[in-house]
Amino acid sequence: MHAEPANSLREFSLQVVERLQQSGRAAFWVGGCVRDFLLGREPGDYDVATDALPEEVEKLFPHTVAVGRKFGVVVVLEQGLQVQVATFRAEADYRDGRHPETVAFGGAEADALRRDFTVNGLFYEPIAGKLYDWVRGEQDLRAKIIRTIGLPAQRFGEDHLRLLRAVRLAAQLGFEIEPETFAAVKSLAAKIQAISAERIREELIRLFRPPHAARGLELLRESGLLEQVLPEIAATALCAQSPEFHPEGNVFQHLKLMLSQLPPQAHPSLPWAVLLHDVAKPLTASTDPASGAIHFYGHEKLGAEMGQSILERLRFPRRQIEEIMVAVRCHMQFKDAPRMRKSTLRSLLLRPTFPLELELHRLDCLGSHGRLDIFDFLVEQARALENQPQIRPPLLKGDDLIRLGMKPGPRMGAMLAELREKQLQDELKTSQDARQWVAAQLQVRGDGTEE
Repeated sequence: MHAEPANSLREFSLQVVERLQQSGRAAFWVGGCVRDFLLGREPGDYDVATDALPEEVEKLFPHTVAVGRKFGVVVVLEQGLQVQVATFRAEADYRDGRHPETVAFGGAEADALRRDFTVNGLFYEPIAGKLYDWVRGEQDLRAKIIRTIGLPAQRFGEDHLRLLRAVRLAAQLGFEIEPETFAAVKSLAAKIQAISAERIREELIRLFRPPHAARGLELLRESGLLEQVLPEIAATALCAQSPEFHPEGNVFQHLKLMLSQLPPQAHPSLPWAVLLHDVAKPLTASTDPASGAIHFYGHEKLGAEMGQSILERLRFPRRQIEEIMVAVRCHMQFKDAPRMRKSTLRSLLLRPTFPLELELHRLDCLGSHGRLDIFDFLVEQARALENQPQIRPPLLKGDDLIRLGMKPGPRMGAMLAELREKQLQDELKTSQDARQWVAAQLQVRGDGTEE
């Protein structure tokens, strides 16, 4: 390899190709990086395919990790950069809808023909700048079409995750799914149940990223996959809402509008807070017989329970589940913000999840009536609170109350909560004020000893 270290992933991938070729081996960029490169996008990663066997690759590069020796896959590392290098192979006997029983190393064309979609089956030799297309991928790339390589039923039968990947790629790239391919996705949608929750989760995370999240949700529904992976969200398409508050239509339309407004650098939990904030509406819907208004009493509480179950099913990290559920459980509080007591409002503003909750509220408004008056009010209040840093830490802690003569226990917890309420209400402003108030309360209420 070059004496100079690579300073970008692209340069590093070129060096990997060059070293393989210098050793007398064929080497190409393959898959998604070629697709993105030809579309004028910067690839997020680079995969290299070669006729070198894994042990040869390991001898050529000083730092490697074998991540799939059976499949001929070796990761080459350098200064925090990594490129996946895979030996040309053909595969057969997919018995579990995910992994081949038979793997045979072969040539470049056979390697291209085993891949999922034509736009992912292009090979590019970056040193010579030559494209190799054995699958009509360039034609489909220009036409903006997602099409399987070979028969759709065969490709999806080999790896059921490709069903979800077809939808994700179409949404992500702004492409259409070729009719025969899409028909196969619809007919085989139930097969996605055989795929692990973790793999489904990762595809869904990529599907629901801006700016293509709304189209991703629509394609997921049209393909029949939504009913398989998120049936609770599929149910929202049949859940009407009162036009007075939701002129956009049913709950599903509301979710789509919200997803279409996701900011470019959305918090990773925001798309899921959007998807789940009204997930319980179909189960809580009731109609006022006199006015005809549709109500969803308690949907936020039940929604938090349902949302937690959904995210646990998809194996989301515990911390992320917790922050999303706070946003779901509390989203109805925001409409009352201008009428809240100062202490209640400040408690809301000081929640660690407030930025996520605020953005969910903004999208909720934009996905329905369009009014942002409460959002603007909360932004102003949050800004004012930033200028009062003394409010953030509690005036006293448990150790302070013990020094004042209280014993640990429920009464101490209640006293700390009351102190915090008075601090947020601006009734107590300094630690000295707080100590004097506690001392006075202990005289009136007793010494704080638990009975």
